[in-house]
Amino acid sequence: MTLHILIDMNLSPSWVEVLHQAGFEAEHWFRVGAANAPDSVLFSWASKNGYIVFTHDLDFGALLAATHAVSPSVFQIRTDDVSPESLAPRAVDLLHRFTPQLASGALVVVDEMRERVRILPLENN
Repeated sequence: MTLHILIDMNLSPSWVEVLHQAGFEAEHWFRVGAANAPDSVLFSWASKNGYIVFTHDLDFGALLAATHAVSPSVFQIRTDDVSPESLAPRAVDLLHRFTPQLASGALVVVDEMRERVRILPLENN
């Protein structure tokens, strides 16, 4: 099972090559949409096209909760350094580890110390 990953504008386009080398399909948002598009447009595109969103933006978790959406899945990085040079080994490992959950609908939140997975739709608890 190969994940299709849409990289948000707040992450470097160099993530595309890193993810391709790790066996994922990846696109950066600047290649498919307007740089100034609202999150809801990126969210909708990802859902319609079968992509998960790879982001540093906290708004996507809030958007999932507010809409009770079952897609797209979101892989959210909550670290200070989001460069591929710093984060690629861990991010790639976690994307492989959580592929089944992301393929089925999940929010994966990653910080410096841990990661957590919430299955979609998100419930207000």
